[in-house]
Amino acid sequence: MAFSLAFPALTLFLIYIAYNLYRRLKAKLPPGPRPWPIIGNLYDIEPIRFRCFAAWSEIYGPIFSFYLGSQLNVVINNATLAKEVLKDNDQNLADRFRTKPLANVSRNGSDLIWADYGHHYVKVRKLCNLELFTSKRIEALRPIREDEVTSMIHDIFRDSTKQGKSLIMRSYLGLVAFNNITRLTFGKRFMDSQGNVDEQGKELKEIVSNGMKIGGKLNLGDFVPWLSCFFKDDNEALKAQDSHVDRFTRVIMEEHTLARKNTGETKQHFVDALLTLQKEYELSDDTVIGLLWDMVTAGMDTVAITVEWAMAELVKNTRVQQKAQEELDRVIGSDRVITESDMSKLTYLQSVVKESLRLHPPTPLMLPHLASANVKIGGYNIPKGTIVHVNVWALGRDPKVWKNPLQFRPERFIEEDIDMKGHDFRLLPFGAGRRICPGTNLAINMVTSMLAHLLHHFEWSPPIGIERDGIDMLESPGTVTYMQTPLQVVPTPRLPQHLYERSPIVI
Repeated sequence: MAFSLAFPALTLFLIYIAYNLYRRLKAKLPPGPRPWPIIGNLYDIEPIRFRCFAAWSEIYGPIFSFYLGSQLNVVINNATLAKEVLKDNDQNLADRFRTKPLANVSRNGSDLIWADYGHHYVKVRKLCNLELFTSKRIEALRPIREDEVTSMIHDIFRDSTKQGKSLIMRSYLGLVAFNNITRLTFGKRFMDSQGNVDEQGKELKEIVSNGMKIGGKLNLGDFVPWLSCFFKDDNEALKAQDSHVDRFTRVIMEEHTLARKNTGETKQHFVDALLTLQKEYELSDDTVIGLLWDMVTAGMDTVAITVEWAMAELVKNTRVQQKAQEELDRVIGSDRVITESDMSKLTYLQSVVKESLRLHPPTPLMLPHLASANVKIGGYNIPKGTIVHVNVWALGRDPKVWKNPLQFRPERFIEEDIDMKGHDFRLLPFGAGRRICPGTNLAINMVTSMLAHLLHHFEWSPPIGIERDGIDMLESPGTVTYMQTPLQVVPTPRLPQHLYERSPIVI
């Protein structure tokens, strides 16, 4: 009896395996691990996906494929193939694959980040390039960014002298990133000078935290549609989150609309800009809300992540830290605070930022591209509907193009001028082509400024009892890559005391 039941199941399984092998060979798909029935390779993938994919590329080659359920995925692991994806076949690989959480947060692609390539994307991208991320607007918002950085320095100075012990760097970086992005986006600082968060700020943090939990939860129904009925609780959670985001954002939009009516003044913040441009660009409310949350989700984590990794490398590498501080002392001196206008003169510090982004890109697999047509990559067929990932982490550590790739050596970017804004496919922290991050210049600006202030004001060392080489440099799983173990450091002030004070700025 047992054999009579097992035999048909075994037969079906073997037919399934044979069919997939036949389809892969006939279609000339990239090689890859053998998928299981129904789930594909879902449980073959290790939590830190970009490391798993880099290991798979050693087995299957620089381009390989795998399945999530029945959904074909292809991963690119070198610069030559990245160019084929992001330049040669850019238009046909410019769509997005949206899971249910991403479809919700983006209003089904009504935003920019998760929109498919087409008329809507081109229109919103034009809005970002010509209106939101212009040099004029970024400069107008500079006082906000400088205010938040000096606030961070003040807090670190206060806590280091009061506590006399190591500090967890992430709490300070996360706070300045939160305040920066919320002020730039919503025109509001949700906490007072004592660090007390108001009710709206608590609500915003709850939305962001809940969104990360929902977005990080793997829903098999996204990849095996007929299983979606088994995830009703997840669907209800998505609806509740969507309503919460909508309600919160509309309150802020109404506050700004009322303020403009009362004062006749339009601020430079992104929410005011979008509301005043809404009719001209024919933007729906969903698009305005989606764009505002694009800025929050794209800017809040990535800036803090990048600075934490850079600080970890600088604590490990005293030679690099000292060389960066020598440049700061030479260019800035010790009798004033840095401003953003100083950044262009800090050549070595800019190289430190590039080197950190090479080794530790905050989104190591970029965001997934979706094939809108059949294309060829590396001589293989990539069918329409395939999800394509570019392993930026692997590109930055490829020993075939980088000398001593695991060594943190900013000098490599002085010896060779390597672009990191999408033109050199060895280094792609912000992507390339049609889907390159529109806020690239703002992100680089914020990261460089934060690092400059931290290095100018303090010397940094590990806590007592921890060797510099003992700092845990393993990443946490996720779309964005925090350090798995938050960086603990001991800051030692190196400037006169009055340069650690903060005078709050309101604009």
